[in-house]
Amino acid sequence: MIRVVLPPHLRTLARVDGEVELEVKTPVSQRSVLDSLEAKYPMLRGTMRDHVTQLRRPMVRFFACGEDLSHESPDAPLPDAIASGSEPFLIVGAIAGG
Repeated sequence: MIRVVLPPHLRTLARVDGEVELEVKTPVSQRSVLDSLEAKYPMLRGTMRDHVTQLRRPMVRFFACGEDLSHESPDAPLPDAIASGSEPFLIVGAIAGG
């Protein structure tokens, strides 16, 4: 099981509290995690990545094991700690201001 932590606004949209647990196909990558998340919670489709291009939305960041993976390839394998479920995959809403 993969553990995913969503930002508060996406937890509200998905009607979940705390972490989400998902069955994810191997190899475990950003793409496979997001595919599983959107399959289980279809209301999240298009909130983290574009419907057509499947590219990450600008104000969304992905973290694993303390590392910002937002600019990594969506098909790059995630760390073993994420794949084993010992560490959560974090989806964070970025904050901008001026």
